[in-house]
Amino acid sequence: MSRLCVCLALAFALIGGLQARADAKQAAAIDASFAPERLGSATTMSLGFQLTDGGRAPAALSSMQIGFPVDLGLATSGLGVAPCSPGELEAVGPEACPADSKMGSGSATVELQLASETVKENVSLEVFAVPSKDGYLHFVVYVSGVRPVFAQVLFPGVVLPGRLSVLVPPIPAFPEAPDITTAQMRLTIGGHLTYYERVHGRLVAYHPAGVGLPNSCPQGGFPFSATFAFIGGAKEYARTSVPCPRRR
Repeated sequence: MSRLCVCLALAFALIGGLQARADAKQAAAIDASFAPERLGSATTMSLGFQLTDGGRAPAALSSMQIGFPVDLGLATSGLGVAPCSPGELEAVGPEACPADSKMGSGSATVELQLASETVKENVSLEVFAVPSKDGYLHFVVYVSGVRPVFAQVLFPGVVLPGRLSVLVPPIPAFPEAPDITTAQMRLTIGGHLTYYERVHGRLVAYHPAGVGLPNSCPQGGFPFSATFAFIGGAKEYARTSVPCPRRR
């Protein structure tokens, strides 16, 4: 075969591979739930998402916006009443944070796309309140893993009216390898947390109320939405709703 034919064959193969990659549809899905499901009562809120891309690791996230009903009262939930220093959290770990700063926990699946395989790992998540200068509730998601995540990573976020805004910094793997991507995540806000307050000079343990369900449910359930922004500029959107609890 002539050199020209070989070059043309390689070019067509490259174009075909790029076209197959372009045709692979990246998709996003989200889900949400409450426990317990009782209107007018405190509850624990669980949020999750999944990103897929035709069997390959999805593109690397740069940020995500999670929309939720404003009347859930997340900003006034009594969670995160004591801030944790992000610098100390990153240097020492969760033990550096006050008990009253923890807002929730969760897990995630991260992926590293190599030439011959997709390496996956489950990592643990913890959510801590951090100092705020604008009156909004700021937090970080502390990501901890072993391989291919060799270090702890902080995802900074803020609770805005009806929206959680989270920045996702690049997660490096090893030299000359692509960044690690987040394929799945589940966060539980609230739950069985123990806080402490000083009463008459003594520390007294208590459980924060957490997220509060309103007294009524909108037709169609409680709506949630998500906007995922990826490095490179692409975006994906997803919606879901939590059905109205059955009246007792």
